[in-house]
Amino acid sequence: MGAPITSAGIREARRTITEQRAGILAAIQHGLSNARIEQVNTQIRLIARRAFGFHSPQALIALAMLKLADLCPPLPG
Repeated sequence: MGAPITSAGIREARRTITEQRAGILAAIQHGLSNARIEQVNTQIRLIARRAFGFHSPQALIALAMLKLADLCPPLPG
């Protein structure tokens, strides 16, 4: 079971919803989400973890562009 619901928690949720109401309604009306941005951030973090042994940031940038730009360079052979 989770934490018990308190009146302070309800007041905080109400205040947050009231403050963010315009953004919440816009997201529902237009179907907007930050999911795509979060996905890209996660992918960049994973690429950066793989690039720790590289000697320059250009290698990280090149990996990110290959992964995120859906580039498919021709391979030799």
